[in-house]
Amino acid sequence: MRPSGRAINEMRPVTIETDVTRHAEGSCMIRCGDTHVLCTATIDERVPHWMKNTGLGWVTAEYGMLPRATHSRMNREAKRGQSGRTQEIQRLIGRSLRACIDRPALGERQILVDCDVIQADGGTRCASITGGWVALRLAVNKLMKAGMVTSDPIIDHVAAVSCGVYAGQPVLDLDYPEDSEAGVDGNFVMTGRGKLIEIQMSAEGSTFSRDEMTTLIDLAEIGRDGLVSAQTGATT
Repeated sequence: MRPSGRAINEMRPVTIETDVTRHAEGSCMIRCGDTHVLCTATIDERVPHWMKNTGLGWVTAEYGMLPRATHSRMNREAKRGQSGRTQEIQRLIGRSLRACIDRPALGERQILVDCDVIQADGGTRCASITGGWVALRLAVNKLMKAGMVTSDPIIDHVAAVSCGVYAGQPVLDLDYPEDSEAGVDGNFVMTGRGKLIEIQMSAEGSTFSRDEMTTLIDLAEIGRDGLVSAQTGATT
């Protein structure tokens, strides 16, 4: 029995509320159970200096957690400096979202996606990627409506979900009690059409077989389908 009482292939409830901030070109609040992440997308007509005059667009991301997003208060990273974990996660978000972008079609501009964790209960990087795509989609919609791009630069959906082996059983969408005790923990980033973008997977105090990994990928695909459905409902 999972601590939440969910079936092994059952996601936490997922909701995506859009246009939650006034100023960002795209914004949403994604809630995956008790993990809540605010995602905003900002259009910048400048690109990094090393991309000038290439005709290519760029998508990048930043990630952070509020001091009381977790059980005990953390100091703000503006005070203590970015942790290695934060840098690793925001690079993952950026890589994942760039996988869905036709950079020539975006044109020589940059979209910056900010993911701020309001409340954490496991899977914050996955929620950030899934919600970040929604914010990106909404920002690109504004570019298209304004005639600033001639064709849709978003090639496909991108969504992410965690899976792992908890109490000897492969399970979908780990919450914190499962994540903290899982013998195997993985994050799966996929496109809407089923392509893999990235898998982050490791064992702790355990090992896993090729068959178990296949089972976890199968579970992740179930989660991906539900997340893409939620993204579509939020952006159409």
